[in-house]
Formats: sequence, C-alpha cells, structure tokens
Amino acid sequence: MKTNSRYVADLATTALAPAIWGSTYIVTTTFLPAGYPLTVAMLRALPAGLLLLFLVRKLPFGIWWGRAFVLGALNFSFFWAMLFVSAYRLPGGVAATVGAVQPLIVIALSQLFLGKPVRPLAVLAGLAGMAGVGLLVLTPKAGLDPIGVAAGLAGAVSMAFGTVLTRRWAPPVSNLIFTAWQLTAGGMLLMPFAFFLEPALPMPTAANIAGIAYLGLIGAAFTYLLWFRGLSRIEPSAVASLGFLSPLVATLLGWLALGQSLTPVQIGGFAMVLASVWLSQRTMMPVRPIRPAALPEPANHPA
Repeated sequence: MKTNSRYVADLATTALAPAIWGSTYIVTTTFLPAGYPLTVAMLRALPAGLLLLFLVRKLPFGIWWGRAFVLGALNFSFFWAMLFVSAYRLPGGVAATVGAVQPLIVIALSQLFLGKPVRPLAVLAGLAGMAGVGLLVLTPKAGLDPIGVAAGLAGAVSMAFGTVLTRRWAPPVSNLIFTAWQLTAGGMLLMPFAFFLEPALPMPTAANIAGIAYLGLIGAAFTYLLWFRGLSRIEPSAVASLGFLSPLVATLLGWLALGQSLTPVQIGGFAMVLASVWLSQRTMMPVRPIRPAALPEPANHPA
C-alpha cells in the first residue's frame, strides 16, 4: 500500500492556514489598539470579504443566501466573538486549551451529520493534542473563569459546526467565491455588535492599518481560502486536528520574536502536539493499493 501524494499535498496546503493563524496574537498585540475585539473582528472579515466579492462578482443564490449567513456566523461572527470573550476573561493558555477541544467535537459531529465512523485512534490523537496544547501554553498560575470557559467551549462548538456543515453542504461554487460569501456575511453580522457595544475606534495609525490589512488579507481571506479548500477534499476531523498548529506557532513566535523562554515542559507539549497531528493524519490518510504485476500469459502447447 502507498499513500496518496495528492492528499499529502492538500494536507500541507491546508496546514498553512492554522500556522498563519498562530501569528494573530502577536500581530494583534503589536499593531492594533487594545479593547476593540468586535471592531477588529469586523474589520478583519468585512473588507476582505467585500474585496473578494468584487473580484469574483458572484452573489449567493437561492438557498445559499441563508447558508452563507449561517456559515458566516459559525465560522466567523460567533466564533470570533466567543474567542475574544474567552481570551479577555481567561489566561491565554487556558483559552487555548479549552479551544483545543474542537477536533473532538468535529469527530462527534462528523458521525452525526456525515455518517463518518468514530475512529478510536482519532479520538486518542485529539486527547493527546489537547494535553500537548495544555503543556505548551498553560502556566501554574492560570485561573478558571466560568464565563470565559463557557465562551471558549461555545466558540469551539461554533467552529466545529461550521467545519462539518461546510463539508455536508458542499457549495456548488469555487472556494474563492465561497470564502467571499462567508467573510462578507460574517463581517456584516458583526457590524451592529461592534457599533453598539464598543466605543468608536480612534484614528488609525500606519501600524494599525498594516495590522488590520495583514489580519484581513492574509489572516482571513488567504487562510480561509486554504481552509475551505481543504474541507472540500479532506475529512473534517483530519482538517480540524491541524488547528493544533496554531498555538504551537504562536508559542514559537513568542520565543523567536519576543524573547520568551521555552521550558522543558513546553518542549514536551510541542512534541506531543506534533505527534497528535501526525497520528490524526495517519489515521485518516487514504491509501492506494499497489496494482499486482500482470501475470505472464500461459504458453500455448500443442495437444
């Protein structure tokens, strides 16, 4: 048996998305003003979605109007809002560990909505990934806030539903068009909440504009194009497990760019996260049988 090389290429391309998402924390804290989570989320989604919509010049049609807004809410509006609530009320390590439950939720939802079998090794990989993230980012002083934990779990459930429904509904358009629809819908849903619940954003500096442009064009439009492309080709549970790469990259960037130290426990968590991602992909990876060699034709003997 041998692995499908196209599958491996799709997997590597999809993995770029959560790897780039790992840079969100350092970009947000370095380039953007603090205290405007919903406004920043809206500015991350809506301009990028409108730009893509302008390029593709194709609006949703029929049932896809409703589905675009449902998926926009699950993958962007509600997910990002809960993510920010969790991040503000919990230490970063606790928030990341709570969010790491998402692959396990995707496994359960895939069985419910897609009829996919629950593979014990995939569940084991998900648990190992959660443990690895915990070792990587938790600190001994990390506290638990019930609202923050509830928000983190709600965000994980939201993204899990968005992941599985994206695969179940299988949009009849290209991934670029599908990304444009969802980003635009998600940004539009965030607008009233950002307007009524947060103060007006101060006059942006050049650094603010650069940060928002990065989060919108690279951290949203480009990465979600790769993410939705992967969901159209790879099992949702295999895609979801790649999300463990996000806290891993965030920790690496903190070490490289901010001079943060890595403890032996964190290095162990780093190794555990990589092992869990490998195990999850190994469990889901399709194999292609090697064709048996053709048997020689029997010789013709005279009677």
